[in-house]
Formats: sequence, C-alpha cells, structure tokens
Amino acid sequence: MKNWILGICVLSGSFSALGQSNLLGGITGNMEATFQYLNADPLIGALQPTERGLLNSYMNVFYSGSHFKAGVRFESYLPRINGYPNRFDGTGLGMRYVGWSNDYIDITLGNFYEQFGSGTIFRAYEDRNLGYDNAMDGARVILRPYKGIQLKAVYGNQRYSFQGGRVDKSVGITRGVDLQLHLNELIPAMDSSDLDVTIGGAFVSKYQKDDNETYILPENVAAYSGRIGLRYKKFTLNGEYTHKDNDPSDDNGYIYNPGHAALINLGYSRKGLGISLSAKSVDNMSYRSDRTKGLADLFINYLPAMNKTHTYNLVATLYPYATQPLGEIAYQAEVLYTIPKGKGGGKYGIPINFNYSTAYKPLRHTNGYGLPGDSTRVTYKGNPFDMSDSLLWQDINVNITYKFNKKFYLIGSYFNIAINNDVSKVSEDGHGIINAHIGVLEAGWKINKKHNLRMELQALFTTHKKMALFDYQTSKDKGDWVTLVLEYTISPNWFFGFMDQYNYGNSNKDLRVHYVIGSFGWIKDATRVTLNYGRQRAGLFCVGGVCRFVPASNGLTVSLTQSF
Repeated sequence: MKNWILGICVLSGSFSALGQSNLLGGITGNMEATFQYLNADPLIGALQPTERGLLNSYMNVFYSGSHFKAGVRFESYLPRINGYPNRFDGTGLGMRYVGWSNDYIDITLGNFYEQFGSGTIFRAYEDRNLGYDNAMDGARVILRPYKGIQLKAVYGNQRYSFQGGRVDKSVGITRGVDLQLHLNELIPAMDSSDLDVTIGGAFVSKYQKDDNETYILPENVAAYSGRIGLRYKKFTLNGEYTHKDNDPSDDNGYIYNPGHAALINLGYSRKGLGISLSAKSVDNMSYRSDRTKGLADLFINYLPAMNKTHTYNLVATLYPYATQPLGEIAYQAEVLYTIPKGKGGGKYGIPINFNYSTAYKPLRHTNGYGLPGDSTRVTYKGNPFDMSDSLLWQDINVNITYKFNKKFYLIGSYFNIAINNDVSKVSEDGHGIINAHIGVLEAGWKINKKHNLRMELQALFTTHKKMALFDYQTSKDKGDWVTLVLEYTISPNWFFGFMDQYNYGNSNKDLRVHYVIGSFGWIKDATRVTLNYGRQRAGLFCVGGVCRFVPASNGLTVSLTQSF
C-alpha cells in the first residue's frame, strides 16, 4: 500500500511542479501485456499450470519538463508467464523516481539504471525478456562541472524480487563513484587533434553485515577500475581493468582470493571493410550485493559476452554460451568485408562476415596456496590472460549475402560450435564437449510493394568424433535437428509466421518431435498485437551472456505492446 501511495505522490509532485514553474513538459510511456494459456504435453515435458492462464504486464509513465523529471512503473504477474523467475508475483509499483537536471548537474532520487565504463565494475540495468532487473533504489548524481569532465556518484540498494505486489531489495548496500575525462575537450591543444582520448576510473564498494557463523567475512568489499579509449582516424582502441578485493561468497566457496576483469578491444573500419579484435580475462569476479545469492541474482557488475550474438533459431537457442564470472579467458575476432560491385561483387556487392570466438578456463597456480594450516583461505594465484588448456567455448561462423536484384536475396551461413556442457550446463543429456555443425540458408523475396516473403532452412549436426584442434571427446547430445521458418508480411499492418523445429536425429525415437509454432500479428502506428500457438522446447534463453532456463510449453501466447 505504501508503494502505491508513493507512486501517486511522485506523479502528483510532477504535475504540481509543472504548474508552479509554468514550464511545459510532456508525458511519455509504454506498456506491454503477455498472456499465456498452456496445455499439458507429456511428450516434451510441458506441464499445465493450475491457473491455466498466465499474465505478465507493465506500464511505464514518464514526465519530463525543462528541468524536472519523474516516472513510475506498475507491474502485474497473475501469475508470471512460463519460464519467468519465481520471484515475480502480484500487482504493484515496481519503479518510481523523481529528478532534476540542468546543463551541469543531474540528480535522481528513487530507482535508476546506470553503468560505469564497460560495466565490469558496476552496471544496474533491466532486460525484461530475461526477467532481469537489478535497478538501484537510492540516489544518483551526475556532475559536469567543466567541458570534458563527468563525475557520477550512486548510492542505494539493488532490486531483488517483486513479491506480493511489492519490491524486495538486497540486504547489501552498493555505493560508487566514476570519473570520466575527455581530453580533447579538456585540453585546448588537443581540440583539433586526429587522436581522440578518453580516460576514466571508478570505485565501487558494497556493504553487507557479517552474519556467518563459520567464517570472519569482510563487511565492506571494494573494487577499483581504470579505462582508456583511443580513436585515431579509422582505428579505435579501448581497454579497462578492474580489481576486486577478496569477496568470500556462495559462488566461490568462501575463499578469500581477490578478483580481476580485463577487457581489450581493437577496431578498424573503412568503406567495405571492418575488423574487430577483442580479449577478456576474468577471475573470481562474481560481485553481488548479497554474498548468499546465485544464478543471475543481485550482480553489481556485468561481464560482457565475448562471442557473437546469433539470431537464427538453432544457433541462438540450442547451445548458447553463458559468461563465467568465476573465471574465463576469452578472445573474439570479426571481419566484415564487402566484395565491391563491378569487381566480382555483382551489381550490389557481396557482404562477407567471418567471426571467431573462444573461451578457456584460466590457469590457476596452487603451489604454496591452500596448504593445511593456512588460515588465509587464499587458494590459488591467478594472472590476467593466463590460460589453461580446458576449453569452455568455441564458435567459428561465416555468412555470405548475395542480392540478385531489388526483389530477391540469399544469405548462406555456416556455424561450428563447441561448448563444454560440464561447465555451461545447456543440456541434461550431453556431457563433456558438445560439437555442432550448423548450416543456414535464408531467402527473401519482395513480391510487390506491400507483400514480402522470407524463408529460413536450418540444419544442425552433432558428432562423437574428437575435434581436430582439441583433444576432447564430444557428445551427440540430442542428435541432429532441422528447422524451417516462413514469414509473410503485408505492409504496413500484417505479418504471419510458421516455424517447425524437428529433432529427427534423437537417439530415442519417441523423442523425435516436431516443435511447430504458428504466429500472427497486427501493427498500427505504436500498437502491436501478436499471437503465437504451438510447442516450445525446454532450454536456455540468453542475452549478452546472461541466461535463464525456460521450461517446455505447449499453448497460446498473446502479446500487446503500446507506446505513447
């Protein structure tokens, strides 16, 4: 009840301030409602909930004037849809804030999202598709005292759950500061330089009371980071290093090791060619505002995924890779090249995209550490980019686009994915390294000005053979798959879709199942209505290296989105 009253007060304050200052402002927002009616399907392990009907919905309402801003979000889970975290339940106020800003200061009280640098030291954000929301509840100040200088300060508790229509927050407190300097603005002599330089640093600390009966735990755990960004003509280079003090937790078995995260990105871009190289080193970087939590709960920081985000169904959903906060050494290289038109590239040019990414467990030196009688509980030494030979992930992929004319195109793609299922548990049936070869052929046909047809044919093959580059025994997991996707659009209002995902290579003939989904949608201005009916297999749903498990389902899903 207090949250509802507070939300009303926030909006009342917004309009009161508007009236008193005679400043024109605007109200914007958006809403989404997703309804599911699910059936039992024993063949795929889908259950029918006792409520049968499930509903997720929310509405954001934002006010912004010349200086004043305010916003609220109402949420409702009656109950939550299939696969959403079990911490979502009821109807109530999920977010509220007020703020004031001018050219040199921005103040927010209440809920806010923020990020320092690349996020390896601090990131508060929301991804509604994942059911992830670690919004801060407290205060944020952004200062711009002089051109080229920006200082951020945050203080508060993280959102943990939404139970009974109210937000529950972390027992730990998170606070931090971030300073960023753009030297080209700050130093007049660099204003016209071809070299653009940005440097920054951050300090973050969490507080949580020591209530552990076994160990003496640090109640304040600090992390420090430094970063630099360089841009020179067609080249970019940026890097960031974060150090975290010892942080015993459920994640690491209550060891007292420090942690680190290092990121390096190098890029080159010109017409027809783009090259990017990236490297990441992570060790013991599970940094939460509550040391007892697990999965994706209450992370203070964010570790960017060092692999390409795929969109094709078999590639993106069957064997996704989740970032390993306790340790990984990862690399990625990507080249985008377009064969010029008239020089072997036909009439329109031929874009070619090659991507390679890999991740290994870090090498941990244990000599002299963790010996009997050692009370420090520092169990190993880990050095940045010190890599073992234990593979976590490998992805080699290439796609080529050929446009025949203004109405017809083809995209051919190949993916070779290897994932260590003993670490990234993507399947209950696989073990060791799962190695998959995936081919995709996509075709698009613009029938006329309003009618378009798109098709995807995807095939996935697994193998028992040892990989050529690594001495690992691989697993066939559920065997081979094939997927057909058809999409038909009638601009600007209608679209229809069909997908059949068939596990024809399953070693259990009874589980050679067709996962068929039909879809229909209508769009009018800012209104969108979609309807899906069919089977959905169980698996992981991942965005940017953060994943949640989605159980199998069979039924109807209706979604409505609206912005204003």
